Amino acid sequence: QYTSGTTGAPKGATLSHYNILNNGFMVGESLGLNERDRMVIPVPLYHCFGMVMANLGCITHGSTMIYPNDAFDAELTLRAVAEERASILYGVPTMFIAMLDHPSRAQMDLSTLRSGIMAGATCPIEVMRRVIDQMHMAEVQIAYGMTETSPVSLQTGPDDELELRVTTVGRTQPQLENKLVDADGCIVARGQIGELCTRGYSVMLGYWENPQATADAIDPAGWMHSGDLAVMDEHGHVRIVGRNKDMIIRGGENIYPRELEEFFYTHPAVADAQVIGIPCSRYGEEIVAWIKLHPGHSATVEELQGWCKARIAHFKVPRHIRFVDEYPMTVTGKVQKFRMREISVAEISAVSAG
Repeated sequence: QYTSGTTGAPKGATLSHYNILNNGFMVGESLGLNERDRMVIPVPLYHCFGMVMANLGCITHGSTMIYPNDAFDAELTLRAVAEERASILYGVPTMFIAMLDHPSRAQMDLSTLRSGIMAGATCPIEVMRRVIDQMHMAEVQIAYGMTETSPVSLQTGPDDELELRVTTVGRTQPQLENKLVDADGCIVARGQIGELCTRGYSVMLGYWENPQATADAIDPAGWMHSGDLAVMDEHGHVRIVGRNKDMIIRGGENIYPRELEEFFYTHPAVADAQVIGIPCSRYGEEIVAWIKLHPGHSATVEELQGWCKARIAHFKVPRHIRFVDEYPMTVTGKVQKFRMREISVAEISAVSAG
């Protein structure tokens, strides 16, 4: 299974039947899948979300699999849920945002939905709340993982309080271990930020024909290093705060794009937000926010910057805001931030030169 390519060239994660069959089963157990469940699957089958969490989750629990199309289409997915009386719906955040904002959603009967999974990318808190409130998915769960861990290593549960289900990625899956470490590899205290590492049955055999990359990712003790920064509370719930590579250091201040993205979702006009850092000679890095607005809403750069200045620390206010209709995406629906950086640097350089 090839990694998504969100940070560069995809790598081939070599997964065993032992890896994926057990992981699909465990995901289904958390959802409480049974032979009466009918799952709509708009995510691709050549990716772990579709192949493991959906297909093998259903196969190991006798649940029905429904494919709305050969590629994601918001209206066809909503129609499949309504016509097939589905109880479970999967999707990455961008898919749920598209379905929530689709003009046909209000005419679709989604009342048979009870649960599903939002995963594959950072799940915005406000989007989770809308899915629960507007799509009848009262038991929706977040699953966290990576292709290299087959993929799920943490998952929220149906009995978790709402606040935990919308603000964390849950607790460690059965038969796995997770730890958070600092730059020296030492475990950090609860409540402190560290890199999330996973060990157990789900860790890949290695990257296909790439022993160096394998050695860089899996340490001698068998821990898969995710590159994701997280915080774990005293009960084991984990909150992802960003990626090592995505963290912005502006004027000596550490800024986590995830925090800013969640903040932008609270603005009534903002449907989606992606935040990146670009090089800056004065501060080291500057913040760029790519904003997608809800249909029928409008906003200006000055309005959003003014809104930010009244609510967050001055050094977190984006210097540059770009309104877009879409983001550079992988075929699995994940945002490619490295491409956003390239585009932003080129555009801002051109403006400065002009």
